[in-house]
Amino acid sequence: MTEGTARPEGPDAAASRTQPDPGQQDAMPGDGRDETTNQRMDRNWNEILQELRVTQTGTQILTGFLLTLVFQPKFAELDAFQRTVYLVLVGVAGLTTALGLAPVLLHRELFRRQMKQVLVRTADLFLRAALTGIAVVLAGTQLLVFDVAVGRRAGVIACAATIMVVALIAALPLWLRARRPRSLARSGNNMPGR
Repeated sequence: MTEGTARPEGPDAAASRTQPDPGQQDAMPGDGRDETTNQRMDRNWNEILQELRVTQTGTQILTGFLLTLVFQPKFAELDAFQRTVYLVLVGVAGLTTALGLAPVLLHRELFRRQMKQVLVRTADLFLRAALTGIAVVLAGTQLLVFDVAVGRRAGVIACAATIMVVALIAALPLWLRARRPRSLARSGNNMPGR
């Protein structure tokens, strides 16, 4: 109801309070939130922005680290495998940076065009791709650093351990969804934030 509108009293009062405002007609049922689709999209966009801030910082640190390696005296001593790993990592880090910046470009181009749902869906895909890129750069950096510092075997072990940890983290949401109480699954209740 809008400000200044009197709420009805009497037997019909409870029924009228359960009826959504006309602006609430497109709210998603079952997740316990009383918001319109536009409000949901605004909230989801803000959540994506927060996630992007975290991923962009991590990507910038890893990319900056990689870009400085080529200027170190020991870089000339790298063998062909190490140089190949390095160049692949720089390429993936650059691509990951671009994927992390893509939602900002999308927002600029789609701003005020009533395309928030498309923006949120597409930004979500770019963010997922950027997270995959970060995982590849993280595992590859472990490979390179341990290979140079200790040896090839240590590099492969460090890379494999990183991949296993990242895979476990990626599988965690699936496990948590599978363990969700059946009463929530039957009611269609979603986790907060979606």
